[in-house]
Amino acid sequence: MTNYVITLHVMVHTSKPLTLEDFLKLPETKPASEYIDGKIIQKPMPLGKHSAIQGECVTAINAVVKAPRIARAFLELRCIFGGRSVVPDIAVFTWERIPCDANGEIANIFLDAPDWTIKILSPEQSQTKVIKNILHCLKHSTQIGWLIDLEEQTAFVYIGETVQLFDEPQQHLPVPAFANQFTLTVADLFGWLLK
Repeated sequence: MTNYVITLHVMVHTSKPLTLEDFLKLPETKPASEYIDGKIIQKPMPLGKHSAIQGECVTAINAVVKAPRIARAFLELRCIFGGRSVVPDIAVFTWERIPCDANGEIANIFLDAPDWTIKILSPEQSQTKVIKNILHCLKHSTQIGWLIDLEEQTAFVYIGETVQLFDEPQQHLPVPAFANQFTLTVADLFGWLLK
């Protein structure tokens, strides 16, 4: 009987993990990619319902807060803070916190958490990962976070360490104090899905 000796060669991959600085040097992707806990996570492509809610919501918020220079809502804005680079579906910044370049125009780079973050859950997204993103924002000065679940026609509102559920048509969604002139009911929010 012959004994065979098998030698296994194990290759150890020793490349260093991707840093936030390395991530920011990479070209932009469509849809956007986020840098979270050392990993690159590409957001799903917005589908019809997601796109409708996102567009209507940013327009409605800006109709109330932009002209009086209280705040401004941005679509798909990259925000870099707390060791992450995230792209909320809607990021709202109070007027004085909107960074400007040397020409007095809105800067391309936002190195801060939004005052109000709004995420719209896509069917293929992990709700847990989206919630973690909202909680990360809240830890870094975001006043309020909305998570809009299109399938359940429900909104979750995160303020500090509390979360509230809104699924009754007549309920008004809480907003940050700076946007108290903006009112939206659950029925209004999901009414944007109607053709």
